[in-house]
Amino acid sequence: MTTAPAPAADLLLPGSPGRRWRLRAPGDIAAFEGAPWPTLVSTLLAHRGVRSVAEGEHYLGAPGELTAATLMPNLDVAVDRLAQACRAGERVAVFGDFDVDGITSTVVLTEGLAALGALPMPYIPDRFSEGYGPNAAAVRELRARGATVFVTADCGTSAVAEISLANELAMDAIIIDHHTAPDVLPDALAIVNPKLDGSQYGSEPAAVGVAYKVVHDLYDRLGVPYDPDEHRALAALGCICDLAPLLGETRDLVRIGLVALARTRRPGLRALAAVARVDLADADVEMCGWALGPRLNAAGRMEHARLALDLLLTDSPDTAAALAARLEVLNERRRADTTRACELAASLLTEAERAGPLLVVASDELSAGIVGLVASRLVEQFHRPAIVMELRDGEGRASCRSLPVFDITALLQRHAHLFARFGGHRAAAGFSLDPARLPEVRATLIADAARHLTAEQLIPELAIDAELPLRAVNSDVLRWLQRVGPHGPGNVTPTFLARGVRILESKLLGADQAHLQFKLKEGPATWRAIAFRSAERAVPDGQLADLAYPFRRDSLRGTLQLEVLDLRPSDPS
Repeated sequence: MTTAPAPAADLLLPGSPGRRWRLRAPGDIAAFEGAPWPTLVSTLLAHRGVRSVAEGEHYLGAPGELTAATLMPNLDVAVDRLAQACRAGERVAVFGDFDVDGITSTVVLTEGLAALGALPMPYIPDRFSEGYGPNAAAVRELRARGATVFVTADCGTSAVAEISLANELAMDAIIIDHHTAPDVLPDALAIVNPKLDGSQYGSEPAAVGVAYKVVHDLYDRLGVPYDPDEHRALAALGCICDLAPLLGETRDLVRIGLVALARTRRPGLRALAAVARVDLADADVEMCGWALGPRLNAAGRMEHARLALDLLLTDSPDTAAALAARLEVLNERRRADTTRACELAASLLTEAERAGPLLVVASDELSAGIVGLVASRLVEQFHRPAIVMELRDGEGRASCRSLPVFDITALLQRHAHLFARFGGHRAAAGFSLDPARLPEVRATLIADAARHLTAEQLIPELAIDAELPLRAVNSDVLRWLQRVGPHGPGNVTPTFLARGVRILESKLLGADQAHLQFKLKEGPATWRAIAFRSAERAVPDGQLADLAYPFRRDSLRGTLQLEVLDLRPSDPS
């Protein structure tokens, strides 16, 4: 009897000081024999769980039919009740979150309900005075304004008390969300959430993707023709900005939505693109995540998210232009405030704390509007999960960000008794607490992280899909690589290794001279390259370097360049 060979192991390589590279094993690509694409693409498909030529053709081909709405938990119950509200012209409260996903979810639901005969009342809470999720005062206000149905958008799965209050006030509650489900669920008429236990949905769209499915099915139920393009554009934007895993239906929804975004006529999106100086005809993941999303988020971070909601809902180009200009001002303020807050947060950590398994920073000088951005920066800088908290008016409000290996919401669930409220998903979460409990919370969460994270997992590591010398890159390879996208969580941008590349024409960029720009030459091939926050890793001009890189589009020049994630001098031997 013969024994099957053991699968090849990943290869660990030294990167720049303090980092390492993990060159992934090629995987089993025998199943792709005869495929029309290059072997490199077979390797990438194998890394993404694709197991045959037929599956590969589906993955690389045009988006297919979206997942059947009947597989979404409780969608039929929600649509039944909303159809009733549309037929009777009922007032429907739509209570959304203040981030891009919450805003786009609220817009999709508001527009869909209004077009079908209901009277929607969109409501976005004030981040600073109300905090995340439904609150009793808002529930009472919406009932007083005549709401008979209370719908949440991108929140509500943990709102046990608030949904109970809605029930007491004779409102039917429908939760449209995608956050991790706690042990105790609210007593809502319907919780439409692909993460509920027992869900057979097969992917995890952001809340706007769930809202889109609800509205699409609602149109079908009422027999009204539906042009989904504008809502698909919002679904792509919300899923990308909320870092929804780009797997299964969610990846297809984003692919469809980016095409719709490129041709949108929505005045708010066109005005937003204008102030961001981007062309929607080139809409992609990077544009959504780095140009459109931050400006929409700036409203809720700096002032009130209603500005972003009004921008997306208006049909007036003049109103849209004025609101977009306001968001641009707020976004500039957000950038400056974030830089100062990151410097403060880093200064509050001792050397011992920086070396620990979990970073916890709390201060009355930090704003709740940007603590999530600061937490993300700390994760990037120190390669540890991070919790950053604003202390103000007798309350602590925290945002949490994590590493892929550590479920931050599960950490909070293990100690739920410590928080006034909390919620989130694997990579990001939030909570509020009594500041008097901060020492206990800090000690408890750090101790828990120490039990669940190993020292090995806290070493910064860069996953590399395959070796790809620059001389091997041609238009055919690039064409196939583009079809592996769009990229994000669950379908990360492929990263490649090139060895012995000559560095030329290096220069520092940025106000703090933290970024590197240079040219790369290997054989006849010459490429432009950028390396963000990498000034300390510079390799002198004329020398050879090994580098880890993906491709990225230079939005200013409209050309392709390499984004060097890490580099090291080549081994002269």
